[in-house]
Amino acid sequence: MQDIPFLSVPDMLRQNAARFQGKLALKYRKQGKFVTLSYAEFYERALMAARGLKKCNVKPGERVAILSENRAGWVIADMGILTVGGVTVPIYPTNTPEQIEYVLNHSEARIVFVSSKFQYSKLLRIRETIPKVELVVSFERFLGEPELPVCTFYQLSEIDLPVTESEKKQLEAGIDCIGPTDLLTLIYTSGTTGVPKGVPLTHRNILFDAFYTSRKAVVLRECEVHLSFLPLSHVLERTIGYYMMIMNGSMMAFADSIEKVPENMMEVKPTVMVSVPRLFEKIYSRIFENVHQMSVVKRKLFHWAIEVGKKYVEARYIEKRTSPLLAFKYNVADRLVFGKLRERFGGNMRLFCSGGAPLDKTINEFFWIIGLPILEGYGLTETSPAVSFNNFDQVRFGSVGTALEHTEIKTAEDGELLIRGPQIMTGYYKEPAATGESLQDGWFKTGDIGYIENGFVYITDRKKELIITAGGKNIAPQPLENELKLDKYISSAFVYGDRKPYLTALLVPNMERLLEFAREKHIDYYDMDDLVIHEPVTRLMEQRLAEINSHLPQYESIKKFVLLPRDFSIDGGELTPTLKLRRKVIYEKYKDKIEGMYVENGN
Repeated sequence: MQDIPFLSVPDMLRQNAARFQGKLALKYRKQGKFVTLSYAEFYERALMAARGLKKCNVKPGERVAILSENRAGWVIADMGILTVGGVTVPIYPTNTPEQIEYVLNHSEARIVFVSSKFQYSKLLRIRETIPKVELVVSFERFLGEPELPVCTFYQLSEIDLPVTESEKKQLEAGIDCIGPTDLLTLIYTSGTTGVPKGVPLTHRNILFDAFYTSRKAVVLRECEVHLSFLPLSHVLERTIGYYMMIMNGSMMAFADSIEKVPENMMEVKPTVMVSVPRLFEKIYSRIFENVHQMSVVKRKLFHWAIEVGKKYVEARYIEKRTSPLLAFKYNVADRLVFGKLRERFGGNMRLFCSGGAPLDKTINEFFWIIGLPILEGYGLTETSPAVSFNNFDQVRFGSVGTALEHTEIKTAEDGELLIRGPQIMTGYYKEPAATGESLQDGWFKTGDIGYIENGFVYITDRKKELIITAGGKNIAPQPLENELKLDKYISSAFVYGDRKPYLTALLVPNMERLLEFAREKHIDYYDMDDLVIHEPVTRLMEQRLAEINSHLPQYESIKKFVLLPRDFSIDGGELTPTLKLRRKVIYEKYKDKIEGMYVENGN
């Protein structure tokens, strides 16, 4: 690992602040307009934050929490914490007060950065149960309560007082004392089940992952513009969308919100983005919604272009050969169709990175066809996160790519993927039993089931989420759910059937398509709850499901379904902050509906 030129993350920022001092590092909205900070200014602001934290007596190894949405203050606070040798504890801004209470008490953080009064109010509600918290630092100005002191980030940083040479020298001496094996962060897994576990990651873990991911990607340049919207609390955005961007001298631009991403893409004109599959599913669905509204001639042109693109991508990236005629046809398709699609992403987008959950093969291939390649990878919080991904030289749709350098991946007898490499955590925080279960003989047990073929890793499902039917069949629900979501009338799906005689599903319809269908059929309904139980709607969904089932083995077919009037959500508790299904929560919430689909069979 001697290739990595940095000893710690603050050392990386210090070096690159000198190397790229005039280049833009951060872009964010302030009072309605986008403003920027150069690398030199970013470093200066990080030193100011570190100065304030030192005055608050933050010691090396001490945990400091950040409860905030993505914004410039998040990364400046993070760099300030790390500069004094502290350990950043990110907390999802969507977390409930009870979830926040657990993380703060378990990590023993006494200082918490918050984005707003809304996040501060969550802390007030649990004030009596978080006795170790002494100070709240807010990125926005508001009046706090006496029982929970709050100051602004500007006050902590003493923003009007430049860092003196003696202060800088003292702070940089502290940076020199931070070693690769020192703790950088304590990330609490959002978890699809159970109580979150604290994952400690060192500077070496993160720097290794960012460096070798960048090296494997090959194509990343210093002039990249990254639009950040996936939560920085999540290790994927943290390592790949933040630290790796700083490592390469790229610029991070912060989206106003997940909802504003399409609008922000047109404003910021990013070149790269990190996301989870749900965004790509929604974009794919939206594009085909628009195609559905086109004239017959334009629809035919679109589908011709997709067929040409499919052959071209297969020939160029998989078979490594292409003919002049095919290249000519693709250029025509690109000029007439794909180029116009790319304009909706700002016009400069070069590639996406996807992780966090399996991306449907059809959707991935579609993005490559239209000239917006998705480099799909695989990893977990415990692996910093990346352990493998596809790049332009090695890609197989449906796989999560090949391993990073110095990283070993193998399968256990039951198909569970095991990983060994420098990016693996040392063990769960205060959880020796869980550590012993997950780390054995240097190998990390991922809990994911998969296989390796010609070096490419394929994930089939989570070990604990496999459905074992009453007939003894092992069925992975995620591929089935992805198959269902490809239907134009289905937005979300949850497949169930553990220890049952057949599979059932909770389906969330594509509301736009459903409302269009209701207009066409002159269906009279009161609200969405009423619409989804109307006979023409259930009959339509039965027909769609029959078509999907016709392509599946008998034991994987969906025998019954219930339509839900609203989508799964983070606020509703059905999704993790990274938009993965919380299967146990969904089952408990809709238990009556699910079990009702088995009543006739006496189960």
